[in-house]
Amino acid sequence: MSLHQRPNRQAHSMKTDRSRAGWLVDVRSNVLAGLTSSFALVPECIAFALVAQVNPLMGLYGAFIICTLTALFGGRPGMISGAAGSMAVVIVALVVQHGAQFLLATVLLSGILMVMFGWLRLGKLIRMVPHPVMLGFVNGLAIIIAMAQLEHFKQLTTHGMQWLHGPALWMMCGLVALSVFIVCVLPRLTRAVPPALVAIVGVGLLVQLLHLPTRTLGDMAHIAGGLPDLRLPGVPLTLDTLYIVLPYAVLMAMVGLLETLLTFNLTDEITGTQGRPNRECVALGAANIVSGLFGGMGGCAMIGQTMINLGSGGRTRLSGVTSGIMILMFILFLSPLIERIPLAALVGVMFVVAQQTFAWGSLRVLGKVPRNDALVIVAVTIITVFSDLAIAVLCGIVIAALNFAWQHAHEIHMNIEAGPAGDKTYRPRGTLFFASTAYFQSVFDPAQDPPRVTLDCRDLHLADHSAIAALEGLYERYAKVGKQLHVENLSERSYRLLQQVGIKFETAP
Repeated sequence: MSLHQRPNRQAHSMKTDRSRAGWLVDVRSNVLAGLTSSFALVPECIAFALVAQVNPLMGLYGAFIICTLTALFGGRPGMISGAAGSMAVVIVALVVQHGAQFLLATVLLSGILMVMFGWLRLGKLIRMVPHPVMLGFVNGLAIIIAMAQLEHFKQLTTHGMQWLHGPALWMMCGLVALSVFIVCVLPRLTRAVPPALVAIVGVGLLVQLLHLPTRTLGDMAHIAGGLPDLRLPGVPLTLDTLYIVLPYAVLMAMVGLLETLLTFNLTDEITGTQGRPNRECVALGAANIVSGLFGGMGGCAMIGQTMINLGSGGRTRLSGVTSGIMILMFILFLSPLIERIPLAALVGVMFVVAQQTFAWGSLRVLGKVPRNDALVIVAVTIITVFSDLAIAVLCGIVIAALNFAWQHAHEIHMNIEAGPAGDKTYRPRGTLFFASTAYFQSVFDPAQDPPRVTLDCRDLHLADHSAIAALEGLYERYAKVGKQLHVENLSERSYRLLQQVGIKFETAP
């Protein structure tokens, strides 16, 4: 389901996550959705583990633990979490320089930071993310998901990684196209089973029965293993260790929380329900702590797998738990079967996910929305693709905030009236804050004004310290020329702010 297909919030009343969290609600659809998303989790987690230069089993253990625990205890049923690439990228340098044990210590510490973030009830800060930033976020991640699949069109040769060519390329493209065709056409015929699951199983059976030469999941890595062991990370418990892991832990926590909360918002809109962001943050942090203790990578919400789960009918906690448990089953018992899944089938599914994730409607409105909003959408998309998700979202918020300040700086107006006794009254209207103080002060002319000047503040809102400083400076300007500035009709809040800085006036609010 793409963004422009989301339910209208006004047309559909928002419900809390508790109303859809029942385990026995549409069990079949949720189990099948969880199974489908688990197939998509495996290659992603293996690839991200290889990016982080650690054992692929660390990525799978992390996916099992984080997906299961966040599904059980999180605040957003239907969302899939796992070992995410955005978090893997930030710790490559740490693993190269200090080893995998320092990674586990970092995952542990980042989990603690996430729990603190949730306990402090800071999850509501996601409301500060403007809608154009959300559009840029999903567009950027959709492009990243699609670009990541192109790596499967390469193979390792004696000259390094090279693009497939000849029959191998045609076979890969044909199977990918078949997978895309099944996912797109099957929903028109039946919705009894998730189309992504049919594509993965169907293409897999076709490859095995016809002995078609194509790369499989087993060509990426062997995923057979045992149960993870509980142990503390093997690092010295010293301040030097803390100095090493803390910067990475902060970055991991920030990126993980940001991607989770943005995916959280997207899931809310798609499902027409309302989750609990602070609970999700606490559950994600606890899951990362457990993952670090059991030798798994850190993780967060995964938008691609979440879209697969939602598109397959996953709405309750059962879908996420099923996905997590299936990852463990793959490791313990089913690795011989899972390793036979053609990469082409998974690539085709993820291409469709990327297409459905991209907010195509945002392209149609680029010429209709204000230029600054269009700039935010494009900037966040580009920065997400070529740099970092956290930087992209922060840049988008900064651009939107500066635009908001610029617009409101021009919305302060001044009415000037001359009184019968030769006095003068200024009546400003609007918000006085850091961006509007220059215009506000330029209107006054102490040298030419009469001895008595009144400032009527009934329609003026003092927003920050810059506004207070502007009024204080105005007092000083009139005092220097021996004239008095009287203030009237201040709001109670503005009155208290001025009293705190010691500004005196004769007229009470």
